[in-house]
Amino acid sequence: MGKSQDLYIKAKKLIPTGTELLSKRPEMFLPDLWPSYYKKAKGCSVWDLDDKQYYDFAQMGVGSCTLGYADEDVNDAVIDAVRNGSMCTLNSYEEVELAERLIALHKPWAQRARFAKSGGEACAIAVRIARAKTGRNKIAFCGYHGWSDWYISANIGDETRLDEQLLPGLKPAGVPRSLQGTALPFLYNDLNSLEDLVKQFSNDIAAIIMEPRRGEAVQEGFLEGVRSIADKIGAVLIFDEITAGFRLCLGGIHKLYGVNPDMAVFGKALGNGFPITAVIGTKDVMDAAETSFISSTFWTERIGFAAGVATLRKMEEIDSPKILTEYGDKIVNALLTAAQKNGLRLCVSHITPLAHIDWNYDNGLAVQTLYAQIMLDKGYLVSSAIYSTTAYNNEIIEKFASDTEEAFAMIAEAVKDGTVERQLRGPVKQSGFARLVK
Repeated sequence: MGKSQDLYIKAKKLIPTGTELLSKRPEMFLPDLWPSYYKKAKGCSVWDLDDKQYYDFAQMGVGSCTLGYADEDVNDAVIDAVRNGSMCTLNSYEEVELAERLIALHKPWAQRARFAKSGGEACAIAVRIARAKTGRNKIAFCGYHGWSDWYISANIGDETRLDEQLLPGLKPAGVPRSLQGTALPFLYNDLNSLEDLVKQFSNDIAAIIMEPRRGEAVQEGFLEGVRSIADKIGAVLIFDEITAGFRLCLGGIHKLYGVNPDMAVFGKALGNGFPITAVIGTKDVMDAAETSFISSTFWTERIGFAAGVATLRKMEEIDSPKILTEYGDKIVNALLTAAQKNGLRLCVSHITPLAHIDWNYDNGLAVQTLYAQIMLDKGYLVSSAIYSTTAYNNEIIEKFASDTEEAFAMIAEAVKDGTVERQLRGPVKQSGFARLVK
């Protein structure tokens, strides 16, 4: 075992769940073998504690580094902010510029912005504002929106209600049972499931919050239908753009569909790895924030604002969505071509700059684990999701394609012989957020 694996064993004795972000647990990728800790990250390369270098074709900082690790332009802005004081009694002027830039990207519908540090916080802020605006309690939602009580309370009394929202089998431990019935799930591309909620609770739905694009393509009329329902019942429509935002266009992916929300929530790519998230919205809705207590000291620190401004500026200068789409298309094509050549049942979904991989086998998790094991030996970090970065280049992608083809040939042989599990040097990876209940 290497230094990273040894340190993770120690971490599990000191830190509940082992890491601060459950999506970074080694059990999610390659148990017992995954290089859990990094010494250096630059571009699309990562060096572990044993100084081994890997190309990151996994999560690129859980989707936060679309410009690559340690981007020089973003880092320069942050270093300048640190040198001039990252915290002060007065406010950071970059906060105003970041608000202006985000609002300008979403004209004409957005006029106001608020900021936080994490996606879960930003979603909670949006929900709080919507409740303050409407005076109502219930939230209709679709998709994944973080760890906050308002969201996890959906599983109180019925622990299956988040099963189709990326959180199967999650127990709502620690969430007040008095919140039961305040978070109401509906299904993506299924207007009837939302209309059923409206029939029961129309007078008490404060907000409809959803990811405008998930793994499957948006069906014609779905987003328009959600917008119409929100208008009809007087609910605030919130688009959670934390994952999809800035990958296919500058700003929210909803811009491609011509449907505007009342609020949109951004994170991940916004600061290229530095902590900054945003809630933008209409003046009418966002001004309700002045009637509610929404405030935190470190929402005002300077690093996030400086990073956000520099990130947006560079995204615009290089047209990062165009590059991400080009590279994402090549990566997805490489995966599908290699799978077809080797007769493997591989499914790729979501947008190509954020591709999700599923193996259509009863032991699909074991197959994915074997792929991660083989590719780690070849010098890659891979997972069931590939977040593209502008730090890739054609040469790196071509090498990845060639090495993936070799890996798929080995996997095809293991599937044929029934030896997938026997070839693993550790346990099978865990599946999604189901790890929370194990």
